[in-house]
Amino acid sequence: MSLPLPSRDLFDLPEGVIYLDGNSLGPLPKAAIGRTLQTLHDEWGEMLIRGWNAAGWMDLPARVGDKIARLIGAPEGSVLAADSTSVNLFKTLSAALSLRPDRGQVLSDSGNFPTDLYMAQGLLASRGNQSRLAVVEPEAVVASITADTAVVMLTQVNYRTGALHDMEAITAAAHEAGALVIWDLAHSAGALPVDLTGCNADFAVGCGYKFLNGGPGAPAFVYVRPDLQEQIQPVLSGWLGHAAPFDFDLDYRPAPGIARMQAGTPAVLSMAALDAALELWEDVDIQALRTRSIALGDRFIAEVETLCDGHGLRLASPRVGARRGSQVSFHCPEGYAVMQALIAEGVIGDFRAPDLIRFGFSPLYNSEGEVAEAARRLSDILFTRSWDRPEFHARRKVT
Repeated sequence: MSLPLPSRDLFDLPEGVIYLDGNSLGPLPKAAIGRTLQTLHDEWGEMLIRGWNAAGWMDLPARVGDKIARLIGAPEGSVLAADSTSVNLFKTLSAALSLRPDRGQVLSDSGNFPTDLYMAQGLLASRGNQSRLAVVEPEAVVASITADTAVVMLTQVNYRTGALHDMEAITAAAHEAGALVIWDLAHSAGALPVDLTGCNADFAVGCGYKFLNGGPGAPAFVYVRPDLQEQIQPVLSGWLGHAAPFDFDLDYRPAPGIARMQAGTPAVLSMAALDAALELWEDVDIQALRTRSIALGDRFIAEVETLCDGHGLRLASPRVGARRGSQVSFHCPEGYAVMQALIAEGVIGDFRAPDLIRFGFSPLYNSEGEVAEAARRLSDILFTRSWDRPEFHARRKVT
């Protein structure tokens, strides 16, 4: 039986808050509270180090990875929950480059999340800049793939605008040119249907704390296409990626399959919270979720453009729902102050420089009534100029 949408009662959300920032940090699932307390008291507290065996801590990366695999169209044994998105990007990019040693270009786009570009820059520099990073406009990616392209590295959903890349078409174009593809699914997993197997994607990474609701700094995930797993030799060759970590060999031997992509000890407390958060997805129809997500975004766009007309807001996201992820962004003069005023009124979104106010929609807990009310409160703030107060202009570390 499918989970009814929305299901706000599954989350520990503050009363009266309209939460439209799940694309940045998902809310707390109630199930994660009990699981985390159990891990603290019954496992760590009672079992101590025995918890690695008795509570199955050592198996969490693979077990949680398999739960994520079902949401991104990947087979069992191809996804591992581990580390951060940035670290996993480093792992997959280094692995992909080693499979295409005779090629000199890593291709990305200006809509990619900056940390992915930073990690690529650092990795390429550490390799003596044998390869170069080319960053083009999102619309120019396919035309920019050449015979020298080793890896195409993209975030499927543009974090600023929500614009959605065509994963199948880009992957096919890259493969036709002999290149490999890495997809960052940070804004995709838990937001829209993903079919890594159907698209024949090579590698993917993503985080557990956005639409998967795993909590602040939740473990990320990494995917390697099954037929590539035995071909790659991890650069980050950590002890838990060893074939026999408790033999304590002095020389590294990679573990079979996806397990070799693990490096350090798993963060058990946060992994347990993510594991519990993923359980609610077992009854979710991801296609129904996508349909409702598009409807929420369409409704929000219509309400904002009607109610806020004349106040300088301009849609930054694709108008056609099928071409965007589960978020909507508007260009907004004084956007930072406007968002701070909106948060003070109980509607939580976020701001991205230089002028974007950003709203994420999760049908797991958001309703059409909420998005309409959010647009109304935004309109009130713009009409009354209540955003123009010193406390709303003061910049904080996180925007």
